[in-house]
Amino acid sequence: MPASADRIAPTTSLGPVHLTVADLRRSIDYYRSAIGLSVLERSNGLASLGAGETELLVLVEEPGARPARGHTGLFHVALLLPDRPSLARWLAHAARDGVQLSGLSDHYVSEAIYLRDPDEHGLELYADRARELWEGEVKRMGTWPLDVDDLLSVLADPATEPFESLPGGTVVGHVHLCVAQIPEVVAFYRDVLGFDLMAALGDQAAFLSAGGYHHHIGANTWESRGAAPPPPGSAALRHATIVLPSLEDRDRVVERVVEAGQEPEHHPDGRLVRDPSGNSLVLTV
Repeated sequence: MPASADRIAPTTSLGPVHLTVADLRRSIDYYRSAIGLSVLERSNGLASLGAGETELLVLVEEPGARPARGHTGLFHVALLLPDRPSLARWLAHAARDGVQLSGLSDHYVSEAIYLRDPDEHGLELYADRARELWEGEVKRMGTWPLDVDDLLSVLADPATEPFESLPGGTVVGHVHLCVAQIPEVVAFYRDVLGFDLMAALGDQAAFLSAGGYHHHIGANTWESRGAAPPPPGSAALRHATIVLPSLEDRDRVVERVVEAGQEPEHHPDGRLVRDPSGNSLVLTV
């Protein structure tokens, strides 16, 4: 664990995740009808999507872009819903409207539903369990079958429960990345950026966070197979956003990146840095 002076600010959170897509209209239709996001802005091959007034995803169109599985990059972007009934309403909608899922899991710290968008970007919708249940016990985080009946039981009638969109209060809870090697990635996120290592699965996966959360950053080698970043023009992660509480906090992290031998790039939203697997991160406030 980094010394306290080198730890990232405990109120650090995640902001919008930027993705390349092959067909912007197709993606917007999917995210609106299947996921329940709203279009906040659209222009010049770019769309900003969110819940309420909160921007969660930015989609950038590159016609003909191909999915980038088998490379480093995005494993999934995880949208944290404000409560368990919100997750149940979304699942009831998915069942009624035939939204294709790729998994449903109980992670001890949370309940999660997984799917893939038309460009095969991984998505997770989840709700946290009460923090006092898992505080200090994140090492128990694992994967078990989700009790769907118990989740849906919080609704009076899942068959008729209305669903129009994801509720306000939905945020990007964490970003899970495909990486080439776990040790070097942990060294970057923990020892340079200052996140705390909350749990690890040997050299296969690691989970890091700010402020004692179960994880803001996940990393694994399950799909990347030690590979390089995806080729240009792929339907891939463009960058994730790390939101610091102040310019002072952000600049302190930037300084540590410089000391580690990397020159951060200027970006309209802040400073862009890259982890050892080539995943881009924008540090902002």
